[in-house]
Amino acid sequence: MEIKITQDLDTEVIVIGKFENENTNQELANTYAVEKDGFEGKFGETYLLHTYGKIPADKILVVGLGKREQFNNVKMTEAAAKAVKKLRQIKAKKAVFNFDGLSEFGKEAVIGAYIGDYSFDKYKSEKDFHIENLGFVNFAEKDIEEGKIFAEAMNLTRNIANEPAEYATPAKLAEIASHLEGLDTKIYDRDEIKKMDMGAYLAVARGSAEPPKFIHMKYSNGNPKKRIALIGKGLCFDSGGMDLKPASSMLTMRDDMSGAACILGVMSALNKLKPQDIEIHGIVAACENMPGQNAYKPGDILTAKNGKTIEVDNTDAEGRLTLADALCYASELGVDEVIDIATLTGACVVALGSVASGVMGNDDKMIKDVIETAKVSGEKYWELPMFEEYKDSLKSDIADMKNTGSRYGGASAAGVFLKEFVSNVKWVHIDVAGTAFLEKPKGIFIYGSTGIGVRTLLNYVTEQK
Repeated sequence: MEIKITQDLDTEVIVIGKFENENTNQELANTYAVEKDGFEGKFGETYLLHTYGKIPADKILVVGLGKREQFNNVKMTEAAAKAVKKLRQIKAKKAVFNFDGLSEFGKEAVIGAYIGDYSFDKYKSEKDFHIENLGFVNFAEKDIEEGKIFAEAMNLTRNIANEPAEYATPAKLAEIASHLEGLDTKIYDRDEIKKMDMGAYLAVARGSAEPPKFIHMKYSNGNPKKRIALIGKGLCFDSGGMDLKPASSMLTMRDDMSGAACILGVMSALNKLKPQDIEIHGIVAACENMPGQNAYKPGDILTAKNGKTIEVDNTDAEGRLTLADALCYASELGVDEVIDIATLTGACVVALGSVASGVMGNDDKMIKDVIETAKVSGEKYWELPMFEEYKDSLKSDIADMKNTGSRYGGASAAGVFLKEFVSNVKWVHIDVAGTAFLEKPKGIFIYGSTGIGVRTLLNYVTEQK
């Protein structure tokens, strides 16, 4: 889809907005949509009419924007996505958005347009219909370009997470990372990972024929006033290991590397956005969790990079083991902050469903900053407690801790577990188990990966002062 600034309204469809109880910016649309058919402009509603040659465009699509006082950047993203979905439905190849008085929302309009146009049709013999050209009137070029960068990062993340596990292997993630421009990237293989004493991560990888790849990407521009490490859980497929998942629970386990896909998307955008005076590390401990002949077993004792020992209570609680060593590694980089994002616990899905992602951490201000950034980015995050009492369920008689505890408060217990591998650095953990991958369409997103985290993390790292 080609997106550009334009003043040319000679197109197939002009898209305009209407607030409730207000006239539209096109008298023709106002007359038909409001007076004749009673179109009120409630948020998300659309009204399509033919122009019969009275203006250059063939059709006008009116999008309901709801009440003006409730309209914001998030609403713009959703409205643009809904409009593009309607354009695809009527198979319009070219359209122009003409939203008078909303010039400050250009970035969000573009992001919404990309979300509305997205589909994963790589493996379909008959491809989905997509819009070819989309023009925007009254938006700034800078906002349009930034929106495209954010949206392309989301699309990269969604494409990676939607790929089958036979394609999106640890080696493939490493290859993708190696080709991202403007980054200093290092890929560590099994022997190098072993030398770094990442015993927890390596144990998870043992049962798979696919070798693990530890990925470290670095962006630096100017004299860094802040250093941030972003970690994404990179389980390219999770069978559950020896504690095998039921077949139905494995169907979408290609999405267990959604955190890693998010970090790849974020890092892909940095050289284009060029945030100043900041250093950003993207870290992925990529592997598969399979029940092969060398697989780690319940009852095994693992030693993480920081020397702490872990009794394996359940091999299906593998993500926290890979993150443990990644958190140790990040803590040694001399960064100011660490954020990890992971499809970590079913308990978080039980608590928050597919509506919100769970957030925990060791610094109240950083937690609040991440949640607020998510709010203005169009993503919903909710803080979960990380009380010391949750640690009781992780106690082991033969090691420093177990990798799982009670099923009650499981998301918080996982956060307490991860905290044991964070040292001398501010840290936030984001559990996206319920929000990273949808098993049926929800809101403006279709089945599959949502690209959760990309908008929030990009806004967070680029808005640092």
